[in-house]
Order: sequence, then structure tokens, then C-alpha cells
Amino acid sequence: MGKNQHVVPDGDGGWNVVGEGNSRATANFENQSDAVKRAKEIAKNKKSEELTHGRNGQIRDRSSYGNDPHPPKG
Repeated sequence: MGKNQHVVPDGDGGWNVVGEGNSRATANFENQSDAVKRAKEIAKNKKSEELTHGRNGQIRDRSSYGNDPHPPKG
């Protein structure tokens, strides 16, 4: 399983995609929706998670593309 991808504000009004544990952004976007789209693409390739943070830094949403140990039934 690869590094989780975080979408975080960049401080200048834009949004960064940052791999977990990385100090530098993988990509920078003007709007959050474009950053989320790219982070999800990376997470799917790495079989990891995408976590979207709000401007306050708290996680607003997350999507898992890895091996979920507790898949839903049905």
C-alpha cells in the first residue's frame, strides 16, 4: 500500500496534493476540486487513501482505494 494523499490549503488561496510524510507538494491547484481529482488518481494508483482537508486543517472527507480490512456486506 502506498502513501496516503492529502489535499490541503497552500496558504495562498490554492490547494496542494501532498503524499503522507512528504514535506513538498506533489501538485498545486487553484481550486480544491481539481486537487481532489488528482489526489484520487494518485491514491487509486498507489492503492491508498485520499483525505480532503478544509481550510481549518480538519479532515472533511476521505476515500479509500486500498485493501479495506472491513469491506461492507451486501
